[in-house]
Parts: sequence; C-alpha cells; structure tokens
Amino acid sequence: MLMICERRPTTRTLRGWAIHVLQEVGAIRECEEHGWMQDRADPHARERAFDIARRDPPAEVSPQAAEAAVRDVLDSIGDTCPECSPDEENRR
Repeated sequence: MLMICERRPTTRTLRGWAIHVLQEVGAIRECEEHGWMQDRADPHARERAFDIARRDPPAEVSPQAAEAAVRDVLDSIGDTCPECSPDEENRR
C-alpha cells in the first residue's frame, strides 16, 4: 500500500522551526488574547519535540543544533502571559 508522509512546512529560521515543532506536539501554546507563547510544562510533549529534533531536523541542520534550538525556545518562554492578569490566567 502506498503511504504518503506529510512534510512539515518550510520555516525560514531554525527558531521558527523549533517553535512550530513545540506547538505541533503541544509543548507550548499561544495566549489566545495577546499571542505570547506559553510553556505548557508537559514533559511528554517536550520529549516528543526533542525526538523530532533528533530524528528529523531541518535540512542542513545537525540533530544537535536542532535539539539546542528546541531547548533555547523552551528556555526563553514562561508558563504565563506577561500581559494577562493573574485572574485571567486562573480562568484558563
């Protein structure tokens, strides 16, 4: 049986690729009101993102560099939106 694998969309930067992978596996999400990225603190989703980085990095990028890009994105975002009030965050 012929199977077609869906390719990930082309991303212009390594950071953009890492953000896309993290969103795809559910490790990060976007604040619905303000657009800030938020870490969901899901260890299983994080591990899936690292697995993708190791197994399927972007063209001309080493698996180590792809994994480092994922780690850099995770290190650069928090688990709350800086523009949301604490009350708004608790309602989600």
